[in-house]
Amino acid sequence: MESLVKFVQDEFVTRKELPEFAAGDTITVYYEIKEGNKTRTQFFRGVVIQRRGSGTSETFTIRKMSGSIGVERIFPVNLPALQKIEVNKRGKVRRARIYYFRGLTGKKARIKERRH
Repeated sequence: MESLVKFVQDEFVTRKELPEFAAGDTITVYYEIKEGNKTRTQFFRGVVIQRRGSGTSETFTIRKMSGSIGVERIFPVNLPALQKIEVNKRGKVRRARIYYFRGLTGKKARIKERRH
């Protein structure tokens, strides 16, 4: 049964072409917001804390600081309102899920940039 669901998802659900990004990267996500009968584009720039799931149900979590308050947002990869993703900076981290980043403040909350 699981293989049947996976087959249907692979065949019929359109996947968006997104750039490669991983935990520790700083990205900007542009997404559409509907307000009444108008739509506008808003962006959310922050550090990727995790990528979770696979296939059509994959999600990623971004964390940014708004003043002195940390704000996290979870985006599904196949969100129809998602317009584009820009990778601003590649981060060098040793883990796939950097939950410890939530407890860091100030200079300790910096992530080294990965050179390639």
